[in-house]
Amino acid sequence: MFQDFRKFVMRGSVLDLAVGVIIGAAFNIIVKSLVDDILMPPIGLLLGRVDFGNLFLVLKMGDPSGPYWTLADARAAGAVTMNYGLFVNTIVSFVITAFAIFMLVKAVSQLKRQEEAPPPAPANKECPYCLTKIPIKATRCPHCTSQLEA
Repeated sequence: MFQDFRKFVMRGSVLDLAVGVIIGAAFNIIVKSLVDDILMPPIGLLLGRVDFGNLFLVLKMGDPSGPYWTLADARAAGAVTMNYGLFVNTIVSFVITAFAIFMLVKAVSQLKRQEEAPPPAPANKECPYCLTKIPIKATRCPHCTSQLEA
């Protein structure tokens, strides 16, 4: 049983999947930082100093009751909140990640198409009588004037 498990784990597709998951998790951390630390602060500044991480709606007050100026304050008080600002951050992260994956898949498929493309048809052929290169569509050799098969 252990041998079968070892064969399964060591197959190429399983290892590729494991590497993909690990790289994907690392890439997700980078994209999250890009969204939270680079993109959203200027967007929030343009929209009137809005911090998307602190956009929330209080559904039930906590103890002590609000108003709560930050999400951390609401959570500390035990308030029940709907965190739509964090949801916006998550949507932006998803869109960036999906676009990056789309570009990666598109580049890989383009490389595969280039590898699989058949070689171009030859533009010249050789005259069977004088061995001179002539255009592929020629029906008569311009050098020896021999009639050629089409």
